[in-house]
Amino acid sequence: KPREAFFHHSAIRCYWSGHTERCRYFSQKSMNLTGQGGQPTAYIVKFLFGLNCLDLLRNNKQVNKSREGIRVAIAAMEDAATNSEWNFLNKLRLLEAEQLT
Repeated sequence: KPREAFFHHSAIRCYWSGHTERCRYFSQKSMNLTGQGGQPTAYIVKFLFGLNCLDLLRNNKQVNKSREGIRVAIAAMEDAATNSEWNFLNKLRLLEAEQLT
């Protein structure tokens, strides 16, 4: 649990600090530890991972990995929205809208 918390908080901190490469690293580490979902922290990390991938895509960095990351994040938000629509539906719509811009 301490490693999971460390990677989760590091991903959030790097995202808000604008360190896209480090955010991607810590997000992937956190997703590997939390599994495929079911916990709100796993969904939040996947959401931030998707937003981070959109930023990387806009800057033409790691284009193929970024597109796959966006698909993973949207799929996770769709799954989360079926369980808690009031919490995750807006996040899903944001990712979809940002992907289209």
